[in-house]
Amino acid sequence: MDSELLVSFFFGLVGTGMFMYGRKAGRFVPLVAGGLLAVIPYFLPNWIAQVVVCSAITAAPLVIKD
Repeated sequence: MDSELLVSFFFGLVGTGMFMYGRKAGRFVPLVAGGLLAVIPYFLPNWIAQVVVCSAITAAPLVIKD
């Protein structure tokens, strides 16, 4: 229970930062990735699945250049 809360909080915080950066810089990929990171932890009940999916979303702006 505690690990799920910490993982959700961490990726939500990272997502908020990416969303704010994407909005300020006018970049679409970090904006969408940040929005997804803020929402996805609500739909994944398992903390291991959250780590896998959210890590992939966090790495997406580094891989996809807009």
